[in-house]
Amino acid sequence: MTEVILHVYDVTNSGSEKTNNTILNINKIFKDAIGLGGIFHSAVQVYGDDEWSFGFCEQGTGVFSCPSGKNPMYTYRESIVLGKTVFSIFKVNQILRELTREWPGSEYDLLAKNCNHFCDEFCERLGVPKLPGWVNRFANAGDAAMEVAGNTAFRFRQAKTELVSASKVAYRFLLGSAPDESPGNSNRGVPRFQGTWFKNLITNGAKPSSSTEVDNQDEDILLKQQRSKQGSDQLLRQYSRQGSEVPTLHQNSRQETEVPPLHQNSAHDI
Repeated sequence: MTEVILHVYDVTNSGSEKTNNTILNINKIFKDAIGLGGIFHSAVQVYGDDEWSFGFCEQGTGVFSCPSGKNPMYTYRESIVLGKTVFSIFKVNQILRELTREWPGSEYDLLAKNCNHFCDEFCERLGVPKLPGWVNRFANAGDAAMEVAGNTAFRFRQAKTELVSASKVAYRFLLGSAPDESPGNSNRGVPRFQGTWFKNLITNGAKPSSSTEVDNQDEDILLKQQRSKQGSDQLLRQYSRQGSEVPTLHQNSRQETEVPPLHQNSAHDI
C-alpha cells in the first residue's frame, strides 16, 4: 500500500500579471475566507516523485507528469493526502496507460473535462476518495449553468414552434376554412360549421352546437323567411284586387321577420 497525494495549484498562467493577481484574490476570498472554491489546477502523486495530470494539446494524449509540487505553469498552493491504494506499482502503471489512451489532449474542456476531472477519475480507479468539492466547484457550476442555458434555449425554440403552429390552426379555425386532411373522412364540411360556431361564441357568448343542430337552425330560418315572403305576396295581391294603396313600411314597423340571435339559454345550446 502507498499514499495517494493530491497537489493543488492556483491557476496563474494567463500571461497577464493583473489577471493572475485577480485569480489569486478570488481564490483567497472564495476558498480561504468562505471555503466555497476557486480556480485551481490539480495533480495526483502515487509511487515515486512525479505527479500526474491532464492538459490541452492538439495531438496525442493530454496526460502528462512533472516533479511533484513543481509545475512551472502554476503557483503551488497545498497538498492533500487522499488515502492509500492497495494496488501495486505494476497495476498503477497499467491504469495510467489506460488513461493515456482515454484522455486525448484535444478533448480538453475548461468546464467539462479539465485536469480536476482527470484527477477524480484517476483517484476512483486507485480506490481512494475523490477530490474535495472546493477544488473543482467553479468548473462544475459553470458546466451546469451552460447545460441549463442550453436546455432553456431549446425549450424556448420548441415553445415558439408550437405557438406558431397553434396560431395557424386557430386562424384557419376562425375563418372556417381549415381543410380536413384525413383520407376517406366523410365530414369535410365540418370545419365550415366550426368557424361559424366559434364566431357565435365570441359575439354572443353562445356555446357551439352540433352539426345536426346547425342544419336544423338553418332550415327553421329558411322556412320562416319563405312564410314571410308568401304572406307579403298575399297582402300585395289583396291590395291590388281592392285597388288600395299599399302602405309604406317605416323603420319602427315590426312586420319584418327578425332572426333571433343565439343566447346562452337557447334551446339549441349543448
